[in-house]
This record gives sequence, structure tokens and C-alpha cells, in this order.
Amino acid sequence: MTQNSDAVIRKVLADTGVWAVVGLSENTSRAAYGVAAYLRQQGKRTIPVHPSAPVIDGEQGYPTLSDIPFAVDVVDLFVRSDLAGPVIDEAVKIGAGAVWTQLGVRDEDAQSRARDAGLDVVVDACPRIEGPRLLDWN
Repeated sequence: MTQNSDAVIRKVLADTGVWAVVGLSENTSRAAYGVAAYLRQQGKRTIPVHPSAPVIDGEQGYPTLSDIPFAVDVVDLFVRSDLAGPVIDEAVKIGAGAVWTQLGVRDEDAQSRARDAGLDVVVDACPRIEGPRLLDWN
């Protein structure tokens, strides 16, 4: 089991601006939608990454991380654990600074590959929980 460092979580939350949210769709009842809205409230730019490439809150979506034509600070994964590895590898490929997997999402091998490539990694956690706990975000 991976142990998240409060220092890494704090750094990823505080020192980033562009979050690619993998699995973000127009479905307002999904966790990805609520977390992306929360991140936007904290001043983050959230980029939808979904096969349908939706526009969410005025932000154009993209089918894959590789289709995003600008730098991404954090790749936030709302996918099943069995799909996380290729997405994490793509995050490394595009030069993201961090990977964040949401509650219940784990792929230890891919997480290790991301760390070995120099990315900050936060696993099985939620910004809506960690932000208020570590940064006094409401």
C-alpha cells in the first residue's frame, strides 16, 4: 500500500495550475464533475479528458492526454484501477509534473514508473478532502 506524503499532496495542490481530469464528462452526478468544479473554485484550470471531448465550464475537452496542445501540471485520474496504468504512462510521456489517482484507484507498478520518471504521485486520495485538511481550502 502506498503512503501519501502530506508534503507532496500540499505541493501538488498549492503549486500547480493546469489539471487534466481524465474521465471528466458532462454528467454532473459523477465525482469527477464535482471535484473539477471544486478545483476551479480554488483557481485551477481543469481540462476534460474523455473520449467524447466535452466542453465543461467553457474548457474544451480532449480525447486523450496526448491531444492536449499545452503543458499539464497534474493528471487527475477518475478511471478504474485496471485502466490507470496506460493513463499514468501517458502522463509521463506528455511531461506532466504529477499524477493524482482518486479514491479507490491504484496501480502500484504504474505509480512506481511515474515516481521513477520524476513525477509527484498522490494515490487513492481526493482534492476535496485533502485541500481543506492541508491548505484550509473550503
